[in-house]
Parts: sequence; C-alpha cells; structure tokens
Amino acid sequence: MLMSESHDQHQAAGLRTITEPKPVQVLAVTSGKGGVGKTNVSVNLAVSLCMQGRSVMLMDADLGLANIDVMLGLKPAYNLSHVIKGERSLDEVIVEGQQGLKIIPAASGVKLMADLDPMEHVGLIRAFSELSCDLDVLIVDTAAGIADSVVSFTRAAQEVIVVVCDEPASITDAYALIKVLNMDHGVQRFHILSNMTHTAQEGHNLFSKLTRVTDQYLDATLSFMGSVPYDDYLRKAIKRQKPVVESYPRSRAAMAFKNLAVKADKWPRPEAATGSLEFFVERLIRSSTRQTESIT
Repeated sequence: MLMSESHDQHQAAGLRTITEPKPVQVLAVTSGKGGVGKTNVSVNLAVSLCMQGRSVMLMDADLGLANIDVMLGLKPAYNLSHVIKGERSLDEVIVEGQQGLKIIPAASGVKLMADLDPMEHVGLIRAFSELSCDLDVLIVDTAAGIADSVVSFTRAAQEVIVVVCDEPASITDAYALIKVLNMDHGVQRFHILSNMTHTAQEGHNLFSKLTRVTDQYLDATLSFMGSVPYDDYLRKAIKRQKPVVESYPRSRAAMAFKNLAVKADKWPRPEAATGSLEFFVERLIRSSTRQTESIT
C-alpha cells in the first residue's frame, strides 16, 4: 500500500512538472523613433541567444510596419491576424528562422491591440496558453514611438530594451518614451543599447545624455546594456536577408550582439507563477483595456 501510494505520488509530481507553465523571459525591444536599427537588434539578439542553446521566439509586434519576415527572407502564409480571428492556431502561424529561431509574423495593417474586442482578447490568451513549443525567451520587437501598442507590449514585458543612436531626435524621443512608460504606466527599469556607434566612448556618452535628464526628472533606473558598432558587414548581411551573427560571425557587430546576448541571458528569470506566456498576454490585454478606458 505504501509503495503504491509512493508510486502514485511520484506520478502526480511528474504530471505537475509537465503541465506547469515554464517561466519565460519576455524582453521588449523598442525605441523612441524609427531608423535606429531596432528590428536588426531584435533579430540578431534573438539568433545569438539561440546560438547559446536557448529556445527563443521572436514576435513581430510592429503592427503597422512589419518587416522581420522581409529582413530574414521569409514568406509566411499566415500571421498574428489569423490567430486573433480564430482562423489559425499560434503554432500554425509560427515560422522557423535561422538557428531554430521561432518567429510570429506581425499582423501588418490590422487593428492594434487596444482595438481588440473581449472575444478576441480571450482567443489570444488561449492561443498563447496552448502553445506547444518549449520556450526560454520571448523577444517582442515593438513599433517605434509612444503609440498605444508600444506602451502595451513594453508594459507587459519583464525587461525593456531601448535602442538609441547618435542623433538628437533619437535621444529626445527615447526620453519621451521612457517618460511616458515611467510616469504614466509605472515602468521603472530600462536597459539602454547604443546602436551604430563609431567608438566605445560614443555609446557611453549617449547613455550619459539620457541619464542626466532621467535622473533629474524621473523615478526610473537606467542601465547601460552596451553598444553595437557601425559596421559595413551589418549592411551586407541586411542585403543578404541574413542575421550578421550568422553571415559574418567574426565581424565587430556580430561579436557585439553575441556579448549582448550573454549579458541578457544573465538577467533574473521570472518566477513560474508570473513567467508564463499566458501571463504575458493577460498583462498585455489589461494594459490595452486600461488605455481604452482612459480614452473613453
């Protein structure tokens, strides 16, 4: 009897291990303005994490100007809009990219998250909760700026990466984005990534420009994630529709992305109770609902 009970307990424990949602690290990559290389950062960071043995999914959340599929030379038959409409499951729209990277193509040109009705909300939560693949990291490539969808995705993520470059508008708009997320939505921690820098010092200077203002006016913590140097090999990789970390692995940009991936991989992991993809989408929808209510 005791042996049987012990066996049953072990079986039950095994079932709980299988069915409990696995903690998933959700990283949002965003920027104050377009043209700073945000999507390139998302793609190469995701592929670099795959190279480190992580199971990674990249979600194209730029709902108006989707371009991850174009950047990687993919031609997906379905996208997130088909999931929202209930026409396809999330597993059915996922396409595989380099190094086993799983990609959710964007629903380009369709309604923003804040416009989804309650039934679509439920459908999206169910789609993520029924996802069969085993994930370590979800990277969300948001649109640029402070649109409602950007706020929703960044609020729902556990870590927010803000990409900046050495242009006055980039710094100004990055500060505006951080200010909105911090003051209006309670986001307190941001990772700053300097892109297309010509020297290592330039990257630190960009970070210092931001912190001088945020330290004075905001209750936010900024950390310097690192820099990606300006690199002609990066442009060559874009033309080939390949990640630079795979096409030119020894280039300066590729080495920088690999170092950034090592750093991101050391960030704290979420607890199981708050780290599932279902939890991420629930937070996303709550954020969108609050924005809709504030407008009405």
